[in-house]
Amino acid sequence: MSRSSYVDYRSALHFVGSLLLLLVVPLAVPVILAVLYGESPVPFLATMAVAGGLGFVLRRLGPDPDLGHREGFLVVALSWLAVPLVGTLPYLIAGEGTLAAFPNALFESMSGFTTTGATVMGEISVERHGRAMMLWRQLTQWLGGMGIVVLMVAILPDLSVGGAQLIREESPGLDVDKLTPRIRETAAALWKIYAALTVLAALVYYALHLAGLAPNMGLYNAVAHALTTLPTGGFSPEARSVEAFSPVIQWAVVPFMMIAGTNFALFWYVLQGRPRRLVENTEFRWYAASMAVVTALIAAMLYVGVGLDESPDAIAAIAGNAENALRQAVFQTVAIVTTTGYASMDFNAWSDLAKVTLFFAMFLGGSAGSAAGSVKIIRWVAISKAGQRELFTTIHPDAVRPIRFRDKVIDEDTVRGVFAFVLIFLGIFAVSTVLLYLDAQRVDEFSLNALEAASVALATLGNIGPGFGEVGPMGSYERFTPATKFYLVFLMWIGRLEIISVLVVLTPGYWRS
Repeated sequence: MSRSSYVDYRSALHFVGSLLLLLVVPLAVPVILAVLYGESPVPFLATMAVAGGLGFVLRRLGPDPDLGHREGFLVVALSWLAVPLVGTLPYLIAGEGTLAAFPNALFESMSGFTTTGATVMGEISVERHGRAMMLWRQLTQWLGGMGIVVLMVAILPDLSVGGAQLIREESPGLDVDKLTPRIRETAAALWKIYAALTVLAALVYYALHLAGLAPNMGLYNAVAHALTTLPTGGFSPEARSVEAFSPVIQWAVVPFMMIAGTNFALFWYVLQGRPRRLVENTEFRWYAASMAVVTALIAAMLYVGVGLDESPDAIAAIAGNAENALRQAVFQTVAIVTTTGYASMDFNAWSDLAKVTLFFAMFLGGSAGSAAGSVKIIRWVAISKAGQRELFTTIHPDAVRPIRFRDKVIDEDTVRGVFAFVLIFLGIFAVSTVLLYLDAQRVDEFSLNALEAASVALATLGNIGPGFGEVGPMGSYERFTPATKFYLVFLMWIGRLEIISVLVVLTPGYWRS
């Protein structure tokens, strides 16, 4: 039997073991913080022991480090299951609040690593859970933002050959082969840019605090929010998210969210002295234009008051106030399009028209090769161009009109793949909406209307985080049944890997010769 005719699961487990060993390093951060603040480091030390021991065992299972085409899919799918599973241990060992239950701990861990930002913590509090535990929660998003497999490729010499495929499966749309001659150098460069931008965000947030413009944005909060801004995660140690901070901080967060939703490869070109690659990029232009349009619509609605419900407080604070209306519109549009999931206010107070506008913005997503989720702008651009071509060739049936991005022709296999992905995404979204709506009817004193059920499905599958109603930006997913939470974990998992990479592993043909 040839090498390509079967799945070498031992080789895949070898690399999953390597990833678990790497997880020991970031776990040292909350250990140090726990010691500094007089908190128990046991949950993190125990997790380090489990991750290290399990990683060592799995590496021993796979003596052959070579990765074939099929093994690449398996490595990525298993990695994004194994790491969140191990990530639940600090929550379970600490045994505090809602996270003491396994379904809740797994939900929070998967939401963290996939940078979804959905939470079951109805009682978010540093005082209750400790600074070290809350920082671990933030750190899970930072590790997942650029991609845990990308990090593994950047560090492990074993992946000098198969690394390009792994990055493509974890970050579809990222043209990794053309950045540097070696894939490890590319992965390392992307992580350096990501880390540098995170540090810059923390410095800006803390500088505003030192300047007296953000009294409660101390060093801890500055670092904690920087760790979840750049990965477009949205976790916050504050129960009211970014609403808890001054308008100056809300304005400061916006550009970093926009940066996080941009293809990080473009920043590599900027650093190489080619900034025109950023401003001339077709996807970036569509990305900026789409946010501008949605922002203008919502800002206009909020300013004249039709974008608000009957809440007197919301109307008094926003309607007629140009700065507030624009800030809320800009912040929430950017947070939703980039799938960051932060909130500058509870948009449940918005009117149905404004909420529906925000709901459709959830389908946009950021750029390919960014930390953002959902469908991604590049796919909508491809679909738009394909539609234009179809209209043209209907009138001119003999014409040959390839789809282009700048001077590059997009092959037809890629175009078909785009349509296939969007169709599968919308299909899973539709089925999940119905299932969630029906399931909610079984729970006493808990129900979802159609828009709320759809927002739950889209917020988890698209790794967006907050939805409407019970799961709004100031709410939580706590009241869902354990079975429903496991299903939402599944949606977050496949959504982070853009569906295909996971579904192909679940097909019988993948395992057959």
